[in-house]
Amino acid sequence: MGLELAEIFRQFPVECRNSDQARAVAAIRDCRTAELGGHLQRCNQCGHSEPLYNSCRNRHCPKCQSLERAEWAERRRAELLPIPYYHVVFTMPQELAAIALQNQKLLYEILFCASAQALLEVAANPKFLGARVGLVSVLHTWSQTLIHHPHIHCLVPGGGLSLAGGEWVNCKAGFFLPVRVLSARYRTLFLASLQELKIESFILQGDLAKFSKPAKLQGLISRLHRKKWVVFIQAPYSDPDAIVQYQARYANRTALTNDRLLELEHDQVKLSWKDYRQNSARKTMSLDVLEFVRRFLQHVLPRGFARIRYYGALANRNKQAFLAAGFSLLEAEPIRLEVPKSWRQRFLQLTGREPDMCGQCRLGRLTKVKEIESLRDIRWRRARLPPLPSSTRGPP
Repeated sequence: MGLELAEIFRQFPVECRNSDQARAVAAIRDCRTAELGGHLQRCNQCGHSEPLYNSCRNRHCPKCQSLERAEWAERRRAELLPIPYYHVVFTMPQELAAIALQNQKLLYEILFCASAQALLEVAANPKFLGARVGLVSVLHTWSQTLIHHPHIHCLVPGGGLSLAGGEWVNCKAGFFLPVRVLSARYRTLFLASLQELKIESFILQGDLAKFSKPAKLQGLISRLHRKKWVVFIQAPYSDPDAIVQYQARYANRTALTNDRLLELEHDQVKLSWKDYRQNSARKTMSLDVLEFVRRFLQHVLPRGFARIRYYGALANRNKQAFLAAGFSLLEAEPIRLEVPKSWRQRFLQLTGREPDMCGQCRLGRLTKVKEIESLRDIRWRRARLPPLPSSTRGPP
C-alpha cells in the first residue's frame, strides 16, 4: 500500500482554520481504523480472519464514496439524450478567488447561480439557440497543483425544447453558444450579485482588509467590469459518457486521490500532477508538508454546501418532463438500468469486484463474526461510568 493522506495527517500536527476543516481532518485520519469500529470477518474456506473497519464517508476523504460516485455516473448516463453534449467551464478572476477563500458560501453560491443563469438566458435568446436547456454543474476549487482555483464544470445538452414547448431545437453542428456573449452575461450577473451584498456580509482579513471600505470594494468591482472573464466551451464529445465520467471523478470527492501521493521524506511530500499546458504531461513536484496540508485544506467546503447542482430543464422539478419530451421528440429510448437488490450486487455491477471475496485464498467468502466497538465509543462509555467505590475503609 502506498502513501495515503491519512498517514500524513497522523504524522504531523494539522492547523485548521475552522470547524469544517477540523471535522474533515479527523474523519480522514480515522477512516477505516479502530477509531470508527467495524466488525471481524472470517473466510468460510481457509479460516483466515481479519478486521474490517468502518469508513468515515466524508466527501473530502480520498478513500470514501467510490460506490456513490459510480452510482451517480450511472444515473447521469441513463439520462443522456442521443445528441451531442457540451462541456462548459466558468472561471472566477483571481482577485475574486482570494475573497472567495474567506467567503466560500457567499462567492461559490454566486458562482453557481451566475454561471447557470447566463447559460439559460443566452440559450433561450432566439438570436442564438432559442430553446430551454438544462445543465448539471459541478464545483471544483483546485488546480492540479492544489492551488485555489474555483471554477464550475457544466454538462449541457446541445439542444432543448423550443420556447413554445412543442418542438426540439438542436444547435448548429459543432457550435453551441457564442463564448463572448456568454462570458459578458456571466460577468454582468456575477458582479451585480456581488454588488447587492452588504459589506458586513464579508469576512475580509489580512491583505483583503482594505476591501472592507465600500469605496475600495466598489473600485474592485469597477475594474472587474472592464476585465475579460474566461468561459470555455469544449467541442462536443463523440461519447457524452466521457464527460459524465469526468464530472463523476470529483462529484463525491475532493482535490486529491491517494494514488497521486508518491513519497513522504524529510518533511517533504512528493506528488504527481498533470500539466495541461503540455498535453497533460505527467510531472512530479515536492511541497513542504505544512504547505501541502494548507493547500489541501483550502478545498474543504462548508458543511452542507452542495457541490453538484441541477438547473433549468434538468432541475429536479423539470427533469422528468424534459427528458420524456426529449426522448419522444428525438424518437429514442432511454437506457434502462437494472436496479440491483443489495449493496453487494450494486458493488459488483459498478466495480466488477465481489466485496466479500477472501483476499487470502480467493475462493471463500468472508462472513461477519462479531462487531468491533469503536474506540471513541469506548472512551465515551468509560467517561460516563460512575466512579468505582473505594476498596479502602474510612474511620469508623
